[in-house]
Amino acid sequence: MQFHDVIYKIKIRKWGSLKNTTVEDKVILNGVTGMVQPGEILAMLGPSGSGKTTLLAALGGKLGGKLNGSITYNGKAFSNAMKRNTGFVIQDDIFYPHLTVTETLVFTALLRLPKCFSIKEKIVHAKAVMAQLGLTKCKDSIIGGPLLRGVSGGERKRVSIGQELLINPSLLFLDEPTSGLDSTTAQRIVSTLWELANGGRTVVMTIHQPSSRIYYMFHRVLLLSEGNLLYYGKGSEAIEYFTNIGCAPTMAMNPSDFLLDLANGVYTDQSNEDRALNKNKLISAYRNYYDAKWKPEIQQIPDYDKSQGRIEDIGFGEWPTSWSQQFLVLLKRDVKERKYASFSGLRVCQVLVVALITGLVWYKSDISHLQDQIGILFFLTSFWGSMPLYQAIFTFPQELMMLEKERSSGMYKLSSYFMSRMVGDLPMELVLPTIFVTIVYWMTGLKSNVVHFLYTLLTILLDVLVSQGLGLAIGAIVMDQKSATTVAAVIVLTSVLVSGYYIQHVPKFVAWFKYFSINYYIYHLLMGSHYESSDTYPCSDGQCLVAEYPLIEQMGLHLKGKVMSALALFIMLIGYRLVAYFALMRIGMTKKLG
Repeated sequence: MQFHDVIYKIKIRKWGSLKNTTVEDKVILNGVTGMVQPGEILAMLGPSGSGKTTLLAALGGKLGGKLNGSITYNGKAFSNAMKRNTGFVIQDDIFYPHLTVTETLVFTALLRLPKCFSIKEKIVHAKAVMAQLGLTKCKDSIIGGPLLRGVSGGERKRVSIGQELLINPSLLFLDEPTSGLDSTTAQRIVSTLWELANGGRTVVMTIHQPSSRIYYMFHRVLLLSEGNLLYYGKGSEAIEYFTNIGCAPTMAMNPSDFLLDLANGVYTDQSNEDRALNKNKLISAYRNYYDAKWKPEIQQIPDYDKSQGRIEDIGFGEWPTSWSQQFLVLLKRDVKERKYASFSGLRVCQVLVVALITGLVWYKSDISHLQDQIGILFFLTSFWGSMPLYQAIFTFPQELMMLEKERSSGMYKLSSYFMSRMVGDLPMELVLPTIFVTIVYWMTGLKSNVVHFLYTLLTILLDVLVSQGLGLAIGAIVMDQKSATTVAAVIVLTSVLVSGYYIQHVPKFVAWFKYFSINYYIYHLLMGSHYESSDTYPCSDGQCLVAEYPLIEQMGLHLKGKVMSALALFIMLIGYRLVAYFALMRIGMTKKLG
């Protein structure tokens, strides 16, 4: 891989008065040049904000925007085929916490390895990678997370590396692979990377402050300061280079510490102004060094012949697997992970306790207390119209980083991911409402008829699915959990207020809100599931028609109204999910353009 004169700029808006607001270009990378060959580790050093991660993203094909310069891989530009043959390990280890090490790597293998490999071969390959990285001892341990104990930090990092090694990449990028690890664990990780490079791979990494033992494993070192290149060359020759230009270390020290001091402009007890001048001197000195030493050598490097039948050359088309294969693998993975959230002890207890309290409060309420029965139906509408919505809001914001990570490596299509989530949620999201309605229905004295019970149950399940779709749409559009919850609260309260229970005479200028209210349509269907036009109830005049009761009369019990309510809900059921899908697609496009 060669990169020449890489320049990256971003737009910075400087706020003044309304008339004096200006937009300026800020240079993040300023003419960075270098190369790395098979069998080598290139380590990029520099203080925070020096441009290391930006350069790594640019080299890994993950950076859009105003990027200038030349980056070539065996003499060719970056492409989708190259993306699927390149490993990129991000700094944060992002996993599904309840999956084991084996499940995590096997699912990744099933998605990333091409169609020409059978399922059995993919599983065997995943286990071989585990053995290679020393993960066999923890293969059946869950990954864990902030609130769930799992494997250690070093093991998590090796799992991250293993996910990328599954495709046997010839080029492996890593962003701060030793971040947050103790020195011994960090050395084990870098030793593993050294062995991978020694096997013929090209390894490029950013690293903040490596120990001296780690530093001497690097074949090449690149030192950045505020986007400028201060040194590129062999790691073992860095101290000699800076000594020759008059910046010798004053004591025996870790080479990486010395290089970081120079990148921060710290060399002697000079003033801040002199330090800035010293840094400019280093930039200028390196340009002369590059012209004399590296420019002729880089130009003489021939293109490396990669046609050796390695695994990355076999069968990698536009997508490694078909849509149906992606869907089935993602569905199985989602069910394994999501069942812990859907059937958590806290959530099950919540539903059971509320069901019992509801059954006791309205215990054996009959039609002689018509107002109370209507209250049961409205409570069912409100409870199962709000709880699924608030839970669905967090779905996409919580999975955004995972989605970006996996989509950026070309693992699957957005449509296969989205459909697997929708289908996987169906059975798990409908079990608890079914149990709830079963308990409440027979305790509260609603019509003891199987047909009416099934009508009520199907209506509540429809309420759950439509409300869940609205929550998914809000979460996908807003993508900020606090803001999304606030938006949802406003929508839910408005929907409840205009549904027809609290107030029957809504002013005309806001009455149209009800046509966008899930509660209004569900409430209408529940009324129709229990009462018919010929039903009567005890009143002061003896027996009165249920259809003439004020709360019911305004809703109507005629068939046409029920059909229209059901039709409106089915439109919402599909429409909200389409909105969520296009919102996710928009986020993906923004990342590409950004």
